[in-house]
Amino acid sequence: MLETTNHTVDSLFTYFKNIFSKSKHVKPIDELLGIERSEAILHNLVAEKKVSGIAVSIVKHGETIFQKGFGYADIENKVFVSPTRTIFRIASISKCITGLAFGKMVEEGILDFDDSFYKHVHYYPKKKYDFTLRQLASHTAGIRAYRGKEFGLNKPYAIKESLEVFQDDPLVFEPGKGYLYNSFDFVLLSLAMQEASGIPFEEYVKEKVLDPLGMKNSFPPSCHPELVKASNKRLVKGLRQAQPDTTYYTKTPIGFKKAMEVNNFYKLAGGGYLSTSEDIAKLGGEILRQKLLKTETYKELLTAQLVDGNSIFYGLGFQVSEDKHGRSFMGHVGSSVGAYSNLFVYPKEELTVSILMNCTDTKVQNVLDDLISKY
Repeated sequence: MLETTNHTVDSLFTYFKNIFSKSKHVKPIDELLGIERSEAILHNLVAEKKVSGIAVSIVKHGETIFQKGFGYADIENKVFVSPTRTIFRIASISKCITGLAFGKMVEEGILDFDDSFYKHVHYYPKKKYDFTLRQLASHTAGIRAYRGKEFGLNKPYAIKESLEVFQDDPLVFEPGKGYLYNSFDFVLLSLAMQEASGIPFEEYVKEKVLDPLGMKNSFPPSCHPELVKASNKRLVKGLRQAQPDTTYYTKTPIGFKKAMEVNNFYKLAGGGYLSTSEDIAKLGGEILRQKLLKTETYKELLTAQLVDGNSIFYGLGFQVSEDKHGRSFMGHVGSSVGAYSNLFVYPKEELTVSILMNCTDTKVQNVLDDLISKY
């Protein structure tokens, strides 16, 4: 009888130990290589509750060599992540999309890289110094960054309306004399593009960038109430495969909670677009193929700008830098409410890596860097 009781106690102890064990479903990776290792690393990010959901698409030499989703697009309803259907906030990868549209407008003669911003937006309050569209696109215009909780605004601003948030503030430095990464630069850039073309920014981007690249599951979030009926319905027309029920999360010490509500339409150009990891891989593929724009236009976009003769490792809408192994890459890292994203394009290796997550930055970039380095 005692033996049976002890066995029962041991079984219960094991049962509860497994329930509360952080690494219950963690997979060992020491002996794994290649795709199996990649799958285990990404699986473990979810098992260890470091991310809620993650989608990865990796393309090398024009062929998709790895594409898979891990975790949940919606934890409560057990909706699994799909790399082809789950819609994520792509955060600052949006700047790459805007960069391509900016280049297209220059090619069409609508504006010029070095136009004064005031040439197209004459009603913006005058500052001590003039600044150009190039400086906006490279974060060297002196526009300030977020203050307080501005990153989480939940107001239904149209692009022009959002100027009230920052238009009365002075420049942080003389344009061209410094570098300050921010999203308000791209609010102004998109406004100038909209005014110069006479076409809503989001419609121009769809026609000139997203549609030509086959990015059918990439579009703006629900936007300003007056624009939803007229614009957003056209923008999502043809959206057939996406699953719209993604939930965005913030990590807490005991798991994930729903992220606060935000309305990112006004900063669409710098951090508002929604997409799938598959579509973002298509965007990266275009940076390698360079078919959408002329060679000289890509050179403008993908050349790191200089401040006082020193590289800022940023082009026009694109990070242009080297990884810790000294390999050159282009693309962007993005972080937003309920979102974290990577787009890395390695020209020499002909490699594109797209990684999207539906949770606020959970400090896993070092894990992602190690994963990418294996390819």
